[in-house]
Amino acid sequence: MTLLPETPETVDAVYRDLLARAPENKMEPRMGPMFRAMELLGEPQRAAPVIHLTGTNGKTSTARIIESVLRAYGLRTGRYTSPHLSSVTERISIDGAPVADETFVRIWNEILPVVQVVDAELEAAGEVRLTYFEAVTVLGFAVFADEPVEVVVLEVGLGGITDATNVADAAVSVVTPISLDHSDLLGDTEAEIAQEKAGIIKPGGFLVSAAQDPDAAQVLLDAARAAGAGFRFEGVDFGVESRSVAVGGQQVSVQGIAGRYPELTLPLHGGHQAENLAVAIAALEAFFGGEKPLEFDLLQQGVAQVSAPGRLEVLRKAPTIVVDAAHNPAGIKATAGALQEAFGLEKLVLVVGILAEKDALSMLTELYREFGDEVEDLCLTQSDSPRAIPAGELGQLALDAGWPEEDLYATESLPDAIEWAVGRAEAADAGGTDASGLGGGVLITGSITLVAEARELLGAPAGGSEGPGTPEVVAVPTAVDVFDDFGLELGDGLDEDDEEFEDIFDEGGDDER
Repeated sequence: MTLLPETPETVDAVYRDLLARAPENKMEPRMGPMFRAMELLGEPQRAAPVIHLTGTNGKTSTARIIESVLRAYGLRTGRYTSPHLSSVTERISIDGAPVADETFVRIWNEILPVVQVVDAELEAAGEVRLTYFEAVTVLGFAVFADEPVEVVVLEVGLGGITDATNVADAAVSVVTPISLDHSDLLGDTEAEIAQEKAGIIKPGGFLVSAAQDPDAAQVLLDAARAAGAGFRFEGVDFGVESRSVAVGGQQVSVQGIAGRYPELTLPLHGGHQAENLAVAIAALEAFFGGEKPLEFDLLQQGVAQVSAPGRLEVLRKAPTIVVDAAHNPAGIKATAGALQEAFGLEKLVLVVGILAEKDALSMLTELYREFGDEVEDLCLTQSDSPRAIPAGELGQLALDAGWPEEDLYATESLPDAIEWAVGRAEAADAGGTDASGLGGGVLITGSITLVAEARELLGAPAGGSEGPGTPEVVAVPTAVDVFDDFGLELGDGLDEDDEEFEDIFDEGGDDER
């Protein structure tokens, strides 16, 4: 007599079943099993129009902005993002909130027979059964179809062309900034990585891209043309006109692809978040047809309600403790710029933990480049993830990156690391501050698993955080400067038939350098 497996009755039980599969960092470069699961479930990925996001940095923040504005328009949204901070249910959000535990468990049990059929077929063919990410993605589509939602904001897990999410046919495909990450899987250059990410551009769809390396931009442009998809690029067709730092975030003026939107209040810090806002606005314009400007009041309402947990989030004051998930050198650079711009900290203590598959040496080198002159205390630690680089190994990498040995402290315990860092920051406060300074502060950065554990230890607030700052005009984000160097201005656009990025850069290059 064959005993059937027990039906999981809680989120934790479902999560244990999911974790028993191939882990998230072992995604399979295949699409067949996902299409098979969708076929057996009645094509739930087609139940609502999709805005699909890929890129190296900024995907989740951009997805959250898009979702918030769609909700201001009165649309019922489904948002699929990864990884999660506290609970796996965060990956599948309905109207801005994690899917209800009861729904998560119920839908998993409803689709489990289909999952088991696909698993059996894979094992019979000598392949691994559905991976953790594939299974959660199947669950996400099933939840969105069951609710149902009116639009899905869908973030890829890795790459694009063979990512599990790519069973969806996106109305709008969004590519956030591309930089070198997961090079062992995606490629050694921005152009090679762009080739993978261009796989989400669908025939008859629409591409919205952040400003990219010219070679990567050319790959995306060629892919859009091959698919017969419309396209718009940040810095050529739309972008940030200006921004000013303000209490709790910034004011940003954006030139979109169909309208201009002055002085939007964005409760997120940093030039990179202003760029994410511009990309999100262009994607929303494209989703609504691309010809009419967005309703300004609804846009402002949606933007003002955006939150981004774990992204330059203030968890405590006196001393100020900020957490920011930054998983590659480009992310570290963005974090550094935003922190230096938005917070007037007189002394900064760094707490850093990194996962094994990341380029830890380059990240620590970027940290030293950005903070080496103003930071005397760097604590290397690790999260509870089995993929975390041991603190002692990180300490050696920090030395290799140029950090002085006397500035380093290593501990395997995150509570220990936070206690040590707070003590160092409080020592700065005890020394007194002037009227313009905020004394000592702590930045906890690196892997999202480290940030998640820090948020839990420090009792992360339910709402958004308020960062200190005085309104001040700052420069337009440097990501669009590459286009300015060649005499282009926002709104010039690319010719749908003839213009190529290669032509643009060839024409101006010799004269401008």
